[in-house]
Amino acid sequence: MSSDRAVFSLYDSSPDSLFDISLEFIVNNLNTVTKLDPVRRWRKFKDDVILPAEICEKFLLAYQKNNRVSDNIANLFRDRLRTRLYSVRLRNSRITDEGLRCFLEHRPYELELVQCEYLSPASLDAINSNSQNLVSLKFGPLTYVLSQDENLFRQRGYIIDAPNLRRLTIHRRGLSIFPLLLLKPLTHLTHLDLSECTSAGSIWAVNELKDLKSLILHSVHWARDVVDWIASLQSLRHLDISQSNERHGKYFNPNDVLSKLVTSLPLLESLDISGTNLAGSGAAAVSTMKTVGNSNGIETQARCDIPGLVSRVNKPLEFLGLYGTHHGACKRHDIPAKVISGDANEEQILIAAVAYMERPVMLTRVLNDLYYLFRYENNAYVGRALSVVLDAMDQHVSEKHIQISGSATLFYIVKGREKARIGIKLKRRIITALLDGMEAHLGDDTMMRNGCLTICQFKIPTDVLFEYERVVQILLNGVADVNQEGFVQRIAIYLLNSLACQVDGKQKRFLGNHGAIGKMLNLISDRLERRLCDDVLEVAWSTMWNVTDETPQNCQRFLENRGMEHFLACLKIFPDKDELLRNMMGLLGNVAEVAELRPQLMDKLFLTVFYELLDSSSDGIEVSYNAAGVLAHMASDGPAAWTVDEPARNAVLERVAAAVDRWDLHAERNINYRSFKPILSLLHAHHTPQCQHWAVWALANLTTVYPDKYCGLVEAEGGLKLLKELMVHPEPYEMIKGLAHVVIENCGRWTSRDCDTPPLTSSPDN
Repeated sequence: MSSDRAVFSLYDSSPDSLFDISLEFIVNNLNTVTKLDPVRRWRKFKDDVILPAEICEKFLLAYQKNNRVSDNIANLFRDRLRTRLYSVRLRNSRITDEGLRCFLEHRPYELELVQCEYLSPASLDAINSNSQNLVSLKFGPLTYVLSQDENLFRQRGYIIDAPNLRRLTIHRRGLSIFPLLLLKPLTHLTHLDLSECTSAGSIWAVNELKDLKSLILHSVHWARDVVDWIASLQSLRHLDISQSNERHGKYFNPNDVLSKLVTSLPLLESLDISGTNLAGSGAAAVSTMKTVGNSNGIETQARCDIPGLVSRVNKPLEFLGLYGTHHGACKRHDIPAKVISGDANEEQILIAAVAYMERPVMLTRVLNDLYYLFRYENNAYVGRALSVVLDAMDQHVSEKHIQISGSATLFYIVKGREKARIGIKLKRRIITALLDGMEAHLGDDTMMRNGCLTICQFKIPTDVLFEYERVVQILLNGVADVNQEGFVQRIAIYLLNSLACQVDGKQKRFLGNHGAIGKMLNLISDRLERRLCDDVLEVAWSTMWNVTDETPQNCQRFLENRGMEHFLACLKIFPDKDELLRNMMGLLGNVAEVAELRPQLMDKLFLTVFYELLDSSSDGIEVSYNAAGVLAHMASDGPAAWTVDEPARNAVLERVAAAVDRWDLHAERNINYRSFKPILSLLHAHHTPQCQHWAVWALANLTTVYPDKYCGLVEAEGGLKLLKELMVHPEPYEMIKGLAHVVIENCGRWTSRDCDTPPLTSSPDN
């Protein structure tokens, strides 16, 4: 299996482990393992919970997937007898100096603080006081532990006091680094990364760093004498002097500078000069070398398109970073390196994305390059690209441009040729990444547009049910402002309508509880004011039709938010819009099914409208059908409940029966029932046979045209028993009993057809 295809199988080859499932449950239900300390008022682990370091560290990582670590979580680790931490990695946390101290008292071996913006320079003292075991220390962006008070550090003689530190990473744009002070006590460093910091002085000669194997000075603008210092680091295996700003990557005599560095560092295996002019202008250099294994000592010549690397022709670098180098160095032919980052082809772009995953500025450019490859279908490594994009979006949720580029690329991946290979687990990761980005940038139309378009490529609502509530909240935000009319509003309302279909009452109630009805009516009100009947108006009514289906609370919200006024206004201003009328009447059918709400529909004006719509031929029979359904449910409450003089109850019932008698029993329908309970309840209305007439016709039509979909539903909900009782009851007239017989016959044929299929006793292939 190729590495690209392995990406797809990685997520779906096996189920989640019991450990991961248990850990996710604990993270989402902290009360199962924690309790509130009654004295100190902070949470702590229960007395019978003792966690080793492996579980503590995985708990922290799992918690941070969906939450921001705060002091409340840090307090769980105060008890060092029952918890243990060797590694503390905090990203995008709300932790304060006090909370960090809870972690530091474990004296960890590894400490990583990225986007921990609530920490202050006071935390540096706590780190230094608990640094005995520290081997790796990282300060990421938006972490303000290091102050700019140079005088304070000069008095101390050091900045970081960690005698066993091997790895030090400081990523803070514009932070002025005082090299001598910073590195004075760190004599055992093997890896130093000062990306995007500012050199405050010109003297870097720190001779104590004789063991340094990796030096990263990405986007550090330094003076010329630094080259001499770097050249003295004889143990270096990895050197990164790349620049994200091309103005800072210009050297005088670039060929000589690069040549000096490479020839002075005999162990160098990896070099990154992206964004600089160190690769030269492209003029080829020639290297003279003795042919390996030639006993005659014959010398041959080898070409090198990067003059400063001519000494490595016979010993190619393992990695060479050439992304964004001047004069398009990555596009040259004779380059002495095995792996190259650049933008010459898909392979180089994917390598660059992995190499610069923690560099938002460069990563944004790389993802843009990747997006254009997919836009023009010039890609071969779909799996690798998908993995890279998801990692980038996960790690840089707050970086808007990364989210925009990433989501745009995801759109082309999930609708492309590998769509069928994306299994359930991978789908979920993609959807979660999209929602994280949309949630972080709700006000950005481009991000919302990309996210909605990509989500549309999945099966709605099935594929998003695991994140249903978050999807709904994000989309409702997209339709909240009627003044933001445009593509985002349109696609958001279409998705909301799809999410309201084929879901249960709990999810419909969630939609109603979060303002779906009110937001739809606001959109409708806006269209009424402008006398504009567009797809948004029609879908808004369709969404409310779906949201109110068998959900009395949402039907009540519709009435409370002046829904009937909007109905009458739309009917008056847009009388000839068939789909609009169908959607509105479908919604009112849902309202009429709720017995407690029917008195609010017992109004002369409303009833007159329903009465007149009985004769409507709009949208086939649908408008007439729904009008008859509304009136049948209202009449089912009995004569005493009909409290208006006009239209008279008897006249209404006569016209209902006439309308039902007129409909084609074989008519195909634009309707979807999840339950027949409201229809079956009308079979008990022996005092008003016309109600039974409408109900039995509905069942006869649906079981005739769609037997596979609806015959089982009639049986499952006890419909056959009720129909048989109706057949022998004296009140229903013969037409009703004839339709009831049709339903019973339809269900009988459907059942016997299933029974006629013999069971398999062996594999069909045998």
